[in-house]
Amino acid sequence: MRTVWYERNGEARDVLTFGDMPVPEPQPGEVRVRLATSGVNPSDVKARAGRTRKIAWPRVIPHSDGAGVVDAVGQGVPASRIGERVWVWNAQWKRAFGTAAEFVTVPAACAVSLPDAVSFEAGACLGIPAMTAAHVVATAETWAGSTLLISGGAGAVSHYAIQFAKARGAVVITTVSSPAKAEMARAAGADHVVNYRREDVGAAVAELTGGAGVDAVIELDIAANAGLLPTVLRPKGTAVIYGTGAMEGPVPLYFCLSNAITLRFVFVYELSDQERAVALTTIGDALAANRLAHNIAEVLPLEAAAAAHEMVESGRVVGNVVLRIG
Repeated sequence: MRTVWYERNGEARDVLTFGDMPVPEPQPGEVRVRLATSGVNPSDVKARAGRTRKIAWPRVIPHSDGAGVVDAVGQGVPASRIGERVWVWNAQWKRAFGTAAEFVTVPAACAVSLPDAVSFEAGACLGIPAMTAAHVVATAETWAGSTLLISGGAGAVSHYAIQFAKARGAVVITTVSSPAKAEMARAAGADHVVNYRREDVGAAVAELTGGAGVDAVIELDIAANAGLLPTVLRPKGTAVIYGTGAMEGPVPLYFCLSNAITLRFVFVYELSDQERAVALTTIGDALAANRLAHNIAEVLPLEAAAAAHEMVESGRVVGNVVLRIG
């Protein structure tokens, strides 16, 4: 099978190799998916570079997300799953071989039915971005009429989070860095968009909430934005944090203490079975109703994996980067 792999950490063009490997066979409890697409996420890029974890196997096929068709099943998995369109999550989490290949084997639960109306390109965006978004909105205990501040509203996770929050009836304020990103956030359903390069976010939120602050913040980079919490979050509010741009950073501890702020950290790879089931239901219902918009920035061929990694690493692309395999 055609695939991309690396055998050491390093820069994308230095370590990613495009070539052939044997087609894997599904083990008991697994399905094999003939992949049409593979999603490239920031965590995949960081893992390849060795910034978040060092390579743990002699050879790694990167990427946790993808979509395709089940073409074989292992012992204990119904043969009726063969031919099923699926999207894949956690393919390369604590496993050597992910979705940057023509085939991948995963536990059967990690391959989820994909409606016919949803493209394989969109399916490759669900494992990390949509799953994270569904879970952070639930973790924020979003209710009809609650007000959320979602940072980076045009980003892969935030774009989905806006949609899931609006489906719950929330009022959504989001931050962006350009007029083009503002349009993307509004298209996702954001009620108010604040350009943080041109506006004072705290002042804007105060005006929009009548000085009360938001009920919850959904934060993609706590290291960069922790200082905003005292200016935007109401007393006894919640900050749901799913990312950080640095290993360490300052947090306004006295503000959090004196205002009984709840800090909730989300790591999408390690959701409990119950948390995962709730997120899968949220995503599945939205897909079945065909009401989930997908923000796909670039689609490249598998052999351009290095360029795809560089796009994600640069931070200049807005939305998901997907590799087309089939």
